Amino acid sequence: MATKVILDVDTGSDDAVAIMTAALSPEIDLVAICTTWGNQAIEDTTDNTLRLVDAMGLDVPVYQGCDTAMVKYLTNDYVENRPHVPVMHNGKPVIMHAKHLDLPEAVTRPQNVPAACFYVDYLRKATEKITLIPVGPLTNLGLALRIAPDIAEHIEQIVVMGGGSKITNCNPWGESNIWHDPEAAQIVAECGAKVVWVPLDATHRACITMEDCRRFREIGTFCAKFAAEQCEQRIIVHNAQQPLDIPDAAAVHDALCVAYVIDPTVLTDLRHCHVEIGLAGYGEGQTIVDQRAYPLEKNGYFAYDADRFKFVDILCSCFARDPQKA
Repeated sequence: MATKVILDVDTGSDDAVAIMTAALSPEIDLVAICTTWGNQAIEDTTDNTLRLVDAMGLDVPVYQGCDTAMVKYLTNDYVENRPHVPVMHNGKPVIMHAKHLDLPEAVTRPQNVPAACFYVDYLRKATEKITLIPVGPLTNLGLALRIAPDIAEHIEQIVVMGGGSKITNCNPWGESNIWHDPEAAQIVAECGAKVVWVPLDATHRACITMEDCRRFREIGTFCAKFAAEQCEQRIIVHNAQQPLDIPDAAAVHDALCVAYVIDPTVLTDLRHCHVEIGLAGYGEGQTIVDQRAYPLEKNGYFAYDADRFKFVDILCSCFARDPQKA
């Protein structure tokens, strides 16, 4: 029986790969997609999501969410994030997340209900537990859990793309999704549902290479080709700004969360532990894993490693199910 899933995205190149993987997997019943701010402004992340939904011919409702953090930007005492700097490649600027996906303009419109309200209404009425996969800032879910903490009872698990123990990206201590809205992340960490953190420690291990992109293209479907384009774009930026241990490779963070729901063995070092989020000062947005001999009560699972070969196999299997030829 397929797992009912709600995706929460800030589309986004790796979000696009995650959406395609979830929509095509027979192991997942994608009931809705919520959008949030993050990689771009909410209007653009929603537009990108709708463009992809239309391009795939999906009948999945899209709920537009929050346009900024719950608390963070109400003050000016936070440490600034480093700005995104385009990479020049063949005379053209390339960034990790384009403002608009290279797809036709969307015809479908978002639902009239805000994402946080959708969470509350849908989860309270759910007759079976639902898996949530938020892969952007956790604002929508944090707000929903603050409005109605009882919805946690209806959640099977929350698979979060966010955080980092030994690896960070937006600054020396933080990963972008968590740094953007640390208060929302802390609410999720404490909500009482099963929370699986898929941090940079795992996503960088499950990297996608140029050879993998060639394998995608050989499948010959729209989703396979589009995934290859998004991954190749990411590899260009990774090579220039944050090269991985494997040459010509990039982390495709968000899709690994979906792959975990399809096959949990793709995460090879998942530790039950206590996780909380730094909320102030130099550690704002830090994912803190309690590694003491006598830690606080365990409230989540934190992934330190992943099987990149299994990850690619999962993606290929999903992309091959796309009925649309490129």
